Amino acid sequence: MPQVKVPVLITRSKIKKRVKQLAARLNRDYRLKHLVLIGVLKGSFVFMADLFRCLNIPAQCDFVSLSSYGSGTTSSGKIKMRHAIAHSIKNKDILIIEDIVDTGLTASYLKNSLKKHGARSVRLCTLLDKPSRRKKKVQLDYIGFKIPNCFVVGYGIDWNEHYRSLPYIGYIKT
Repeated sequence: MPQVKVPVLITRSKIKKRVKQLAARLNRDYRLKHLVLIGVLKGSFVFMADLFRCLNIPAQCDFVSLSSYGSGTTSSGKIKMRHAIAHSIKNKDILIIEDIVDTGLTASYLKNSLKKHGARSVRLCTLLDKPSRRKKKVQLDYIGFKIPNCFVVGYGIDWNEHYRSLPYIGYIKT
C-alpha cells in the first residue's frame, strides 16, 4: 500500500511539548519511587521512548503486546495477549503507557491483570484519549490529548502496519 498524504490532527511540535509536560508530572509524582513503565506494543513505542528519555527519575521499561483490532479500523472487543511482561512486578509502581484509549477494554484488562500480579500501584498514561468510544470505564491518570471519534495514525500508531513513521498524529477517513 503506498503511503498517501494523511491530514494532520496533532502536529509534531504539539506532541513534543506535551510529552515534556507529562514527563515533568511523572518526575514530580514518582520522585521518591522506582517506576516501571510498561508499554503496550506496538503503537506506544514511539511515545514511550520519547517520554522515557525525558524522565530524570529511576525507571525501568518493559512491554506487553495486546490486540483487539487485527487489520480492521474498529475494535473486535476481544483482548488477545501476544507477549507478556518479562519481569516480576510484585510490589512495584507500574505506569502503563498506551498510544490511545478508546473503548477502554484493553486498558481495563491490562490494569486488572497487573494488579492481580501484585503491583503496588498501577496507573495509566495515554497519548490519546477518545472518550466518545468508551465501553468500559477506566481511570486515565495522565492524558496527552483528547481527540474526536476518528481513526488516527502516525507517531507509532498504525493502520494495518502502515503510517507508523509519520512524525505527527494524522487521521484517515473511513
